[in-house]
Amino acid sequence: MKSIILREIKSFFGSPIGYLVIAIFLISNGLFLWVFEGDYNILNTGYADLTPFFTLAPWILIFLIPAVTMRSFSDEKKQGTLELLLTKPLSIWQIVNGKFFGSFLLIILAIIPTLIYVKVISDLGSPEGNIDMGSTIGSYFGLLFLIGSYSAIGIFTSTLSENQIVAFIIAVFLCFFFYFGFEGLSSLIPGSNTFISALGMQNHFKSMSRGVIDTRDIIYFLSISVAFLSFTVYQLKSFKA
Repeated sequence: MKSIILREIKSFFGSPIGYLVIAIFLISNGLFLWVFEGDYNILNTGYADLTPFFTLAPWILIFLIPAVTMRSFSDEKKQGTLELLLTKPLSIWQIVNGKFFGSFLLIILAIIPTLIYVKVISDLGSPEGNIDMGSTIGSYFGLLFLIGSYSAIGIFTSTLSENQIVAFIIAVFLCFFFYFGFEGLSSLIPGSNTFISALGMQNHFKSMSRGVIDTRDIIYFLSISVAFLSFTVYQLKSFKA
């Protein structure tokens, strides 16, 4: 599995993809948080916290992660190398996990530079250092689990077609639906707000953003990731057969 992860990382940074992903994520966040006027501008909120960043990041990642994962297996199919990959002395689970962690680690590299925001907000606080670290740490943990779920969804959709654009569009739709769809449905069905919204990622991400790491939230995100990785394995087994 380690060889697959290294192969994915090398392929990302052997082309402009890896650099573009990191640059787009940091630049888009930086513009909305520090330059553009609006609800996401931290300097205009009057509060020393990173709530605008953790509100904005999931929406940017809905498009960014599918752009990273869309080539995982669709490119292998298109080039006819998937059969060769499946003949390697690795289990299908190892191949899928290698692809998954390769994409996951790339997005983590894009997230790491945002830690400087914590230092900046802490210095800008009145008094200096006046920042809710519990909420900030919880939000970063929530973002990690969210990235894992998005990546698993993207890996799965890359097995559905050899066309990367099709894989990208399906992944964006599924990520959007699982993040916001259940929240939207809960507002349309009277009396079921709590139950339906609890099925969505946004509800659990917000819960972790409060600084309380609840095992129910962790189990939810892990279940989404494992479920879609299992679907991926099933797709590859049917292809192999």
